[in-house]
Amino acid sequence: MQVRYSLALAALFGAPAFAAGLTVNIEVPRLTVAEYHRPYVAAWIERADQSVAATLAVWYDIKNKGSAEGEGTKWLKDVRQWWRRTGRELQMPVDGISSATRPAGKHQISFTEGSVALPKLAPGVYKLYVEAAREVGGREILSIPFEWPPKSAAQPQVAGNSELGEVKLELKP
Repeated sequence: MQVRYSLALAALFGAPAFAAGLTVNIEVPRLTVAEYHRPYVAAWIERADQSVAATLAVWYDIKNKGSAEGEGTKWLKDVRQWWRRTGRELQMPVDGISSATRPAGKHQISFTEGSVALPKLAPGVYKLYVEAAREVGGREILSIPFEWPPKSAAQPQVAGNSELGEVKLELKP
């Protein structure tokens, strides 16, 4: 009996609805090079008209010890596609979006629709972009098309050739 009252009260007072979400898995490959630097990485979503719907993550050298204040942001423009689309409009750091560069390995970032990084998206066709650029290294950009909201769970993926390894998008209805 008590369970029914709890459910009725939750419905009456607006229990949180389950929102769609997505998880992005990004692999930073281990490279055997003379001078290795962790890559700057940006992940964002674009609408079908190529306008930016959301910047999900920006990994860069936040502190850049031993350098002038803000020196780490100086190199964000090397993540060219993201920088041209939306990066130059952002004031770094952005709470909930920007963080330090990541070492070689597999990294996972998750988002619930309606969060800071993933605002409510209108139903439609989108593309996830992940771009990486590395000092004394290369640059690579990958994209994965998807529909929002997802009708069922899906895990489209794509593999990089140099600066990025496997990038997988996990969609949750």
